Amino acid sequence: MEPSLEKLLKAFVHSEKAITILTGAGISAESGIPTFRGPEGYWTIGSQEYRPQEMATHRMFLNNPNEVWKWYLYRLSVCARAEPNPGHLAVAGMERLLGGRFHLITQNVDNLHIRAGNTPERTFQIHGNIFLMRCAAECVETLTPVPSVFESWTRERTLTQEDAALLRCPACGGPARPHVLWFDEVYNEPFYRLTSTLNVARNTDLLIVAGTSGTTNLPNKVAWEVSRRHTAVIVDINIDVNPFAALASRQGGFAVKDASGLVLPEILSLFEAA
Repeated sequence: MEPSLEKLLKAFVHSEKAITILTGAGISAESGIPTFRGPEGYWTIGSQEYRPQEMATHRMFLNNPNEVWKWYLYRLSVCARAEPNPGHLAVAGMERLLGGRFHLITQNVDNLHIRAGNTPERTFQIHGNIFLMRCAAECVETLTPVPSVFESWTRERTLTQEDAALLRCPACGGPARPHVLWFDEVYNEPFYRLTSTLNVARNTDLLIVAGTSGTTNLPNKVAWEVSRRHTAVIVDINIDVNPFAALASRQGGFAVKDASGLVLPEILSLFEAA
């Protein structure tokens, strides 16, 4: 770690300033969860292959709900087998250490941050959570856990009538949908914490970005809101080049080209020792 970054982090611990961690797919890739944008993400219906950007849409759910559920249940099973890695555990440790000064914004739907120990109250899952479902007709805004019997779902398995009966809204009995933000939907506050996320960004003094490529809208808005505060600092942690690294450099921050599973525990150790 650069001495200047280490000095900044030590000074931050002894202040009353607010920290926000923003995480993306890169942190969970270190737990073995693929991004599903590669070959493993394609889904075959009949003789036709569909890309993730086609499967993860409200349009596809309306046209073929069983296939969309099959795809998401397979993804759920992959996430269920994964374990939080040192990066996730370090972020949870930061919340325990910093308390009310801490917020976590994550694009990941895999629930690994919650399993690592972060609290739902301070964790904004801006793309949803694959282990939850909600009424497809939105009769209520209540989120319901997807039954755990689906955590062993395989790619080849067929959705039976008995399976479909478990994937229904407990309030109205109608179909439920995965609690995820689809490509043809927009962020909102009730389900994806849009307003809360931007409010946190506007009051952030230190933004640590870990493992996100900057290809979605709200994370970029978060970084720009932070950058508008001239005293705020951005630290980007990523093995790949991304927009946040350039923004951090312009803001007098830091770009650390390394795995979040290595750097985040180092930051936590520095916080604890300061």
